Amino acid sequence: MALLIASAVVLGVLAGTVTGYAIQYDREPTPLPPLAQAGVVTPKALAPDGGTTNRTINANRWHKTDDDLAALLVEAPAGAKVEGSGYESLDFFASEFFEKPDHALPGILRDRIRRVASTVWSEDDRVFVEVRLLQFNDRSGADDYQQDQARYMPEKKYAGNDGVDIPGISGDLGHVWVDSEADEKPGYYPIRGARAIARRGDIVLDIGYFNNRGKIAESDVIDLAKRQLERL
Repeated sequence: MALLIASAVVLGVLAGTVTGYAIQYDREPTPLPPLAQAGVVTPKALAPDGGTTNRTINANRWHKTDDDLAALLVEAPAGAKVEGSGYESLDFFASEFFEKPDHALPGILRDRIRRVASTVWSEDDRVFVEVRLLQFNDRSGADDYQQDQARYMPEKKYAGNDGVDIPGISGDLGHVWVDSEADEKPGYYPIRGARAIARRGDIVLDIGYFNNRGKIAESDVIDLAKRQLERL
């Protein structure tokens, strides 16, 4: 009985739609009301020439993150020694950043990663910082990467804690972790690490922050993440 009632309802909707189209077909067309913005101005289309670029073709859809991504990297503080800055190939990124690059590379390719820009610096031979901007083809890919990376950070093998939010953005878009324990080995300084992961649009910032004296101020990592977000 329920199936019969549902079928009757569907047929009734279809019948009403067909009747409506039939009535409209016999009527004179009704003029549409004027647009609220009748004088919308669009750029005049120009024939391509020697100065045509991808940017000029897509002028109305261009965003600053479509320019030189490396130019959006945060600047190293005064007195810091910049070890390198620019673009990384995806295979280099996977081999340097992940324990199992042969597994990681297919994963980030599935997330439709587009390019990676990074800058690395050191301060007083104690603090070592790596800042990466990972741009994906869309927000979905960036969100997948950010969520996947943030998911394992509370494990003891990594930060060992839940971390803290980055002020100004919701917790699901950005987080900072300072390792609960320093990595100590005989004959070496104790190394403590921290990480910041945050997403803005189709870009994920991924910051690694290390101190070979075993001390990291959480506020320093948060401030760095905020400065990088502001540049985006």
